[in-house]
Amino acid sequence: MDDNRRLPIVYVRGYAGGTRGIDKAVDDPFYGFNEGSVHVRVGAHNEPRFHQFEGPLLRLLREEGYELLVKGDQEAYLAEHAEVPAHSIWIHRFYDRSATTWGGSPEEYQLENAAADLLGLIDRLREKTGAPAVILVAHSMGGLICRCLLQKILPERGRAAADCVAKFFTYGTPHGGITFDVGGGWAERIRDKLGIQGADIFGPRRMYEYLTPQDRLDPDGPPGDWDARVMPTGPGTLPVERVFCLVGTDPADYDVALGLSSAAVGPRSDGLVQLERAYVPGAHRAFVHRSHSGRYGMVNSEEGYQNLRRFLFGDTRIEASLVDYRLSDDGDGDVVWQAEARLSVRGLPVVMHERLAAHWCPIQLDAVPDGQEASVSLATTFLNSGLRQSTGEPMRFILQLRLISLRERHGILHLGDHLEQTADFADTLVIDVGTPEAGPGIWAAWNSDIEGAIRDHHVAGEPRVDEDPTPERWVAHIELPTTAAPLVGRDARIRLVATPWT
Repeated sequence: MDDNRRLPIVYVRGYAGGTRGIDKAVDDPFYGFNEGSVHVRVGAHNEPRFHQFEGPLLRLLREEGYELLVKGDQEAYLAEHAEVPAHSIWIHRFYDRSATTWGGSPEEYQLENAAADLLGLIDRLREKTGAPAVILVAHSMGGLICRCLLQKILPERGRAAADCVAKFFTYGTPHGGITFDVGGGWAERIRDKLGIQGADIFGPRRMYEYLTPQDRLDPDGPPGDWDARVMPTGPGTLPVERVFCLVGTDPADYDVALGLSSAAVGPRSDGLVQLERAYVPGAHRAFVHRSHSGRYGMVNSEEGYQNLRRFLFGDTRIEASLVDYRLSDDGDGDVVWQAEARLSVRGLPVVMHERLAAHWCPIQLDAVPDGQEASVSLATTFLNSGLRQSTGEPMRFILQLRLISLRERHGILHLGDHLEQTADFADTLVIDVGTPEAGPGIWAAWNSDIEGAIRDHHVAGEPRVDEDPTPERWVAHIELPTTAAPLVGRDARIRLVATPWT
């Protein structure tokens, strides 16, 4: 993307807790967005190889040409300069007014005030840079501040969210609040009643208050069918296709990093936020085996950065789904089917998306009545043709698919014929996507049909026939290998949809 098409990026940090946590947060000039990490992976001859991740802020400066215009005080910088480069990164320092380290009288933190202040920063950036809108990148509670802005503050002022924000990326945001896996609900009731250190912002009543415009609030609280995760649709709202939610699946590292126990929220979480509460329905999302925060958390990860980078600056969106499947059953109706999916992009040292049973997030395959289309999303990813290793070649990624069956009888797993961690079907689909230079189209081949190493595989011949006449939309259906037919039927396909992304 050309620099004069870049949009300002505003980073919004997560929850700091009480006064001590707030004071610690404001001592960091970048509210934590600058932190990186070091990982060890196995190299040749079983020797360890280190992988340094410099942190998302430094990577955006170095790889995407952004500028960091603090110069001692970003607010003073904005006030003193009539023009500011659009390709710049800014920190929403909403906790500063609540810190005790500056002297004076600190204000009590209020999420709605943080959202209103965010709008003030956005308006100044749009005025100074001439950019039509900004990009919001938020961690944890920061995503709720952004949603308060989009769903409450802007509508109350008669303004359109889509006119202020172009894209919205969240790391581990509790879009559906935070609940606990212990106590039968008493822990949430105490939290929401007492509001200790402001933690009631993660409960349904407070979320309803700051996610709903004043003229639509019910004084009796949220309706019974209200879902905090849902973002409104309609004129002026930010389309959910412009939202990306990164979901963490590793609760254990959160314990190590912060000394907190994931037992309270359960294993299907990032250590703080449960998986099903970490995304907006309809938004793009990726699952990565990272914890909520800390040195090895999702913000401090290569996985998080690569998903962020391609969502912000990619030029092609790819959606992969398993369609037209019919599940095999032995007649007693006790077989449960799951799919596991991994997605990797050529040239990267990490997996971009993985939903595995071992990480408590396999894809459940439900039986579909006759006459209805069976379709389940496996992954969505974004590709950037400018990041290819060689100009002129297509963009390549792979989708690993595993199908697993479990037998349950009276709610208990039947293990008499079970083989642990063994898939009934496993194969890897190698997908190449065309570019303006290489020519549009989709090429796809199963690894079981490829001789030799995947890296030596080169596309040949014409791409798959485009099955959709809609302009700028390329659709292809890839048959599963014949070995999968007894499990999911002979009509099962992988549907790939490629569309431009800006």
